Amino acid sequence: MQQQTDVLVLGGAGVDTIVHVPELPLPFADSCMIRPGIETRGGQSGDFVTLGLHALGLRTHHLDMIGDDHEGDLVRTLHHDRGIPFTELPSPGGTKRAVNLVAPDGRRLSLYDADRARDSDRFEESTVRALAGTARHAHVVITQPCAFTLPVLREAGVTLSTDLHDWDGVETYHEQFALQADLVFLSTAALADPERTMRDIGERGRARTVVATAGAEGAYLLHEGELTRVPAVTPPAPVVDSNGAGDAFAAGFLLGRLNGEVPARCALFGAVAGAYACTVPSTRTDSIGRAALLARAAEVEEARATNGALPAGGPA
Repeated sequence: MQQQTDVLVLGGAGVDTIVHVPELPLPFADSCMIRPGIETRGGQSGDFVTLGLHALGLRTHHLDMIGDDHEGDLVRTLHHDRGIPFTELPSPGGTKRAVNLVAPDGRRLSLYDADRARDSDRFEESTVRALAGTARHAHVVITQPCAFTLPVLREAGVTLSTDLHDWDGVETYHEQFALQADLVFLSTAALADPERTMRDIGERGRARTVVATAGAEGAYLLHEGELTRVPAVTPPAPVVDSNGAGDAFAAGFLLGRLNGEVPARCALFGAVAGAYACTVPSTRTDSIGRAALLARAAEVEEARATNGALPAGGPA
């Protein structure tokens, strides 16, 4: 009998090669000596969401295609060492990989190897149906071939979330995820008008809730047509890397949502988790735990209540 799960995460398994650079953008040069050195570790967007959810005490299962290669071994080891169930399907193109350039102020630039995915890549429909049938919720990463799972997941009756990352609000590949998910995350990084894009998603798609993260400026929360600002949370330590902050935000938000919290408190959970992620070096894959998140969220709420700045939000 398949074990019951809170969240099924689909896609986004891979490895990152971390390169610390003196600044971004990089000045043109034939060579550059860097310290600390170059390191490859398991973990991309889907892995980080999965690890974040697991650390928060949610029963999580990850599904993706990875290769029979060294990079795939890093992904397998990551899940095995954390005790997270991982269903892997063979990827003819090999395991997804990227190079992350990380600046001293924590900003990063990710270079993804687009040749790893094949147009013919597919998850086995029977596998998706079986895993979805035991899950309360599915978080769908925008990597290939997750788009083909959206109709199957809808038929299975699970609620869906997705993260569009730095979508520009126009590109059609991302749009299919945006319009079929019940909860949509995205970044404001490439948006000329975040509110317009968020409202467009809500009006044309299924989502009652859309969240646009804005880095150190916090985030925007659109719930049932009402737009509110989500203040940033001060990180508990110096910021060293923003990689994975959006994934951590999504994990924290989902903890609140699955526990029946109002959207504003879900967003606070997300902000706390995202702030913590910015303090974790890019070569590590640590995530905030539930006790620490709840304690920090309570501190923030108390401080805002004292200052007369309680976050707004409607019913979940």
